[in-house]
Amino acid sequence: MKALPCGHLAPAAGARVCAHLTTDNGPDCFRVLTGVATRYDLLCKSCADADAPELLDACAGCFQRAEGGADLGWRGSPEILRRDRDLGGAWTTTACPVTPLNDRCLAALPAGWLAWTADGLVALDPEPRHISVVDLPPESPPTGPGEAPEPALHTAADGRFAAAVTDYGRHGVVVDLASGAAPLALDRQGYHPQTVRFPVAFLGSVVVAATDWNRLDAFEAATGRLLTERVTSREENREHYLDYFFGALLPSPSGRFLLADGWVWQPEGIPLVLDCATWLAGDRHAPEHGQALAFRDSWDVPMAWVDDETVALQQIGDDLPIDGIQLHDARTGRRTGMFAGPAGRMWGHGGLLYVAAETGLEVWDPADGARVGLLEGFTPIAHRDGTFAELRDDQLRTWTPAA
Repeated sequence: MKALPCGHLAPAAGARVCAHLTTDNGPDCFRVLTGVATRYDLLCKSCADADAPELLDACAGCFQRAEGGADLGWRGSPEILRRDRDLGGAWTTTACPVTPLNDRCLAALPAGWLAWTADGLVALDPEPRHISVVDLPPESPPTGPGEAPEPALHTAADGRFAAAVTDYGRHGVVVDLASGAAPLALDRQGYHPQTVRFPVAFLGSVVVAATDWNRLDAFEAATGRLLTERVTSREENREHYLDYFFGALLPSPSGRFLLADGWVWQPEGIPLVLDCATWLAGDRHAPEHGQALAFRDSWDVPMAWVDDETVALQQIGDDLPIDGIQLHDARTGRRTGMFAGPAGRMWGHGGLLYVAAETGLEVWDPADGARVGLLEGFTPIAHRDGTFAELRDDQLRTWTPAA
């Protein structure tokens, strides 16, 4: 094997560094985009400011070591790949004089939709049908920086249950949609809830929800029975204590895993993958030992499952990120790819990513990092197994991609 220009006999990284970054204690550096997809070189500030810096093909070790100091941000612009085609698909538009409380208050039912309105929960299947009122305790004023409390709605895949919760607040309730009864009140306590969305998700007949800032529990949705009794306090069980603020929860397609969006004191955002199959099968402390995917300056950003093995996280880069997607292996946390462009609320379906951008619904193919279509003017707020719904101005509009 021939030595690389960085001076090492090692596998090539396929990228370059400036000469100042080939030492063990090199300076902080920029990621400098080359203009080809999201490829970038690493340059210290003096080289990034120079007209013709000396760049060396780096070995994988040199590049990885230098990237540990790449906290100066990005220079240059990425190449955003667009290969738009006619998406086709089926459209429906129906009159629907129902107004959700906000864009997080429409959720899927097996044959329709559920809206949380000023009058309570209303099923749209297809005609509006009142289910129940929602009565939550008032939220206390925030105790620090964060977001104002706002309502959000979640539903079980089989349509039996819903969770009406307060994002950036502490309270919620599980509602049996068959009877209108509320078998479970949710309370994640009052320690900085304004920093994250309410952690709740349905896994079949089980609802997982936060019961404290750093603790998740599973309950039988029909009865509210606790399924995950355990000790997690620092004083009584230091081995399993978790110093982590749980945020939004997103089940994988199979329901085996939960993707958790949260943060630790720095502050630093750390998306985690939790193995719920092993947890509910008896590994009592599985939620306290999730797989970290990234360590970044931000959290509460769009995320989605591409499939049961791959997670898509919006924003590229841990520090001063740019718009785009990082793909991660759900089991190992390893970054497996990235591409520039997507920014907005996001869903995964059928191996594609659907992003509600400013101009409309974008469809991205993560296999080659390209946008493959745009539905201008259509901004859905809910998704059900490939069908996307927009409810505003007394109209329910849906689109289902072509098979």
